[in-house]
Amino acid sequence: MDISDESLELHYKLGGKIEIKSRYSIKDKKDLSLVYTPGVAKACREIERDYNKSFELTRRANLVAVVTDGTAVLGLGNIGPSAAMPVMEGKCALFKEFAGIDAFPICIDSTDVEEIVETIRLISKSFGGINLEDISAPRCFEIEKRLKEVCDIPVFHDDQHGTAIVVAAALLNSIKITHKKMGSVKIVINGAGAAGIAIAKLLINMKFGEIILCDINGIICRGDASLNEAQKEISKLTNKNLLRGSLEDALKGADVFIGVSAPNLVNKNMVSKMNSPIIFALANPTPEISPEEAVAGGAMVVGTGRSDLKNQINNVLAFPGIFKGVLRSGARLITEEMKEKAAYAIASMVTQDQLNDGIVIPDALNKDVAEAVAEAVESCVNKTEM
Repeated sequence: MDISDESLELHYKLGGKIEIKSRYSIKDKKDLSLVYTPGVAKACREIERDYNKSFELTRRANLVAVVTDGTAVLGLGNIGPSAAMPVMEGKCALFKEFAGIDAFPICIDSTDVEEIVETIRLISKSFGGINLEDISAPRCFEIEKRLKEVCDIPVFHDDQHGTAIVVAAALLNSIKITHKKMGSVKIVINGAGAAGIAIAKLLINMKFGEIILCDINGIICRGDASLNEAQKEISKLTNKNLLRGSLEDALKGADVFIGVSAPNLVNKNMVSKMNSPIIFALANPTPEISPEEAVAGGAMVVGTGRSDLKNQINNVLAFPGIFKGVLRSGARLITEEMKEKAAYAIASMVTQDQLNDGIVIPDALNKDVAEAVAEAVESCVNKTEM
C-alpha cells in the first residue's frame, strides 16, 4: 500500500481529521447556568459595551478560519470546495498540532470575488484570523487585498506568503553555504502565479539581489501585453535589464532557481550553466528537476517540496508561528516586517552542523520553529497598526 492508499484508508477510518471539543465540562445545573443561560448574558453585555472584549471572553482570540473556494488545491487544481475539504481539515490539524491554534475549515461554493469577500467579511466576527488557502491566481490577490480593507483581523494567503517566507529562510542559509553575497544574488523564479509573485516581492524587500520571473511563455518583461494585473505590477520590480527569452536563457549565469511551476522543466545542462547553483524545485509531487539531476548539473544546494527528500520547503514552518504571534499579541494585520523577521527566525533554527551537511531549512516536524516565528512576529507589533 502506497502513502496515498494508506491516507485514503485513514480518512475512511476517521471520518474527518478534526473535531470540536468543549473546554469546560457540564456536570450539573450550575455548570449549565455558567456556560449558557442565564450566566452567559453578562459576558454578552460586556462585549456589547466593548467590542475588544470578544477576544478575551470567547475563543475568538485563538480561532482561525481556513478558507478556500477549491480552485487551486495542492497539485490537483480546480477540484471544487467539497473535494478541497480534506486539505482544509489537514491544515486545521497542523494549526493545532504546531501552534495550539483552533482552526475551522470554510469551503465556499463560489468563485466570484465579490461573493467570496462578502462571505468572509460577514463571518469574520467569529474568528481571530483568516487563512486563505488554495484560491487560484489572479483572483487570490484581489480577494486578499479587499479582505484586508474590510476586516479588522489578520488576513494571510498562505500559498503566497507562507511559501515566500520559507523560501526566503532557506535562501538565507543557502547563500551562507555557497558564500554568495547578499544583494548580489541573481535569482530566477519560474511560475508567475500566487506563490511566484509573492516570493519575488519578499526577496526584493529583503534585498537579496536581482530577480527574473518566468512563466509558461518565458521571461516576464515590463510592457508585455499578455501580463495580468499582478504580473504587470511585479514586472516593474523585476528583470531590470529587460531580458527576453526562455527559462533556459534566464538561467544562464544565475545563482538561484526557484520553481513553483510544473514537473521536469529544468535539466542538468541548464543547471550547469548557472553560477554555483542553488536549486529549489518545488513543484509537487514531481519537481522541476530531480535532486539527483540537479546535483549532476553542479547544484550546491537542492530543496524540494517533498517530505521524503532533503531540504523540504514546507509552509508548516511559517503559518502556525505567524498566526500564533499575531493572535497572542492582538495585532490586526500581518506586515512585511513580520514576514521578513519570520524568515530570519526560521533560518536561525538550522544549526551550524546542519549547514555543514547541506541542510538549509529546519525539519518540518520541528515544533520549536512556531514559537521562534511567533516571537519574531511579536517583536514587530509595537510598530503595527493595532
